[in-house]
Amino acid sequence: MNGKVIQSPDHWIDLERDKVTLDSKPLSRPERRYILLYKPKGYLTTYRDPEGRPTVYDLLPGVDQFVAQVGRLDLDTSGLLLLTNDTQLAEALTNPEHKVPKTYLVKAANLLIDDQLDQLRHGVELKDGPTRRAEVNHIRDSGKYTFLEITISEGRNRQVRRMLEAIGSKALKLVRTRLGTLTLEGLTIGKWRDLTPVEIAQLKRNVRN
Repeated sequence: MNGKVIQSPDHWIDLERDKVTLDSKPLSRPERRYILLYKPKGYLTTYRDPEGRPTVYDLLPGVDQFVAQVGRLDLDTSGLLLLTNDTQLAEALTNPEHKVPKTYLVKAANLLIDDQLDQLRHGVELKDGPTRRAEVNHIRDSGKYTFLEITISEGRNRQVRRMLEAIGSKALKLVRTRLGTLTLEGLTIGKWRDLTPVEIAQLKRNVRN
């Protein structure tokens, strides 16, 4: 770095000022990539599975650089998944202090009454503490099931599923439809596309605001 050999892996590098070479060849910042994937049910949100199960990376043919998942969707959850090598933006989007909204469509295992929906709106008690208030829209009742839309501003593990369990129900189907300003519009399940410059700028404004 700057003509000196650095042997500490913890040494900080300023990519705007420092000149870094490896084997006398300059290193350059990789091109930033922002990918929007419509994750199907049955795919793991991980790079590799020891059991050989399919992962979301199996759905990204032609992507020749590593992109990390921004948050996770469990095996049985489908919907919007953002992947990027912009670590700064990824950390900001997953930081609960920034309160980036995430919206899900939920099929509940039973008919929910107004009191249960109000519990979700005001926050429920989970093992890792109470949840924040959520936006909950009752979509319809069909047979013995309730369909609703819920928007949260946290990213705890299996949070929406656990919230439904806390009010005495269960999420039979869960689809994430929105992350900040991003939606699934124009994407079919299992497909992906690069974000547009406008979408990237909007995401960064979400975090700053």
